[in-house]
Amino acid sequence: MPAHLKVLALVGFMLVVVATPREWFAAYAFFLAALVTVGAVGRVRPGWVLKRMLVETPFVVFAVLMPFISHGPRVEVLGLSLSESGLLSAWGLLAKGTLGVIAGLLLAATTTPQELVHGLERLRLPQQLVQIMAFMVRYLEVVTDEMRRMAVARASRGFVARNPLHWPVLARSVGALFIRSFERGERVHLAMVSRGYTGRMPR
Repeated sequence: MPAHLKVLALVGFMLVVVATPREWFAAYAFFLAALVTVGAVGRVRPGWVLKRMLVETPFVVFAVLMPFISHGPRVEVLGLSLSESGLLSAWGLLAKGTLGVIAGLLLAATTTPQELVHGLERLRLPQQLVQIMAFMVRYLEVVTDEMRRMAVARASRGFVARNPLHWPVLARSVGALFIRSFERGERVHLAMVSRGYTGRMPR
């Protein structure tokens, strides 16, 4: 399927999930089954998806706390007094958040970054936004490689971050990486302008 159709399908799916009442448990089971089917058709390994679902950890922590901090009628669960409304809210947050993360990961697993950028361009997103995403895709590996070289340089000088006293060194490294990346971006932009760049990348 073309990338722009995948993006539209993802947006439509998430709108339906968000609009579904939390009490419709069967609907959420159907949504999960649909995502499992898409993953099977796209030959996406379950382990690949599960490892990358760690990005959802902050939502999980917040959802776990909701039954304890919410008000309203209480219910006993495993000897704990929990809020009924908090339990329902936690379920809704976990269900919708998990479905959204899985859907996004399936899109990432079946679409290359270049295809995604071209798909967003076909959807008539603002050109500047598309170009920013395109450059991010192009230079992410360059910046990551430079960050790796800086880590090797620190390690070769015997630096090991063991406690908060070492945080200033890491902060200076991040600042230096930002300045280098910014200067590289300026040089690349000047080189592109000198070669006739007018705001739209050639195919």
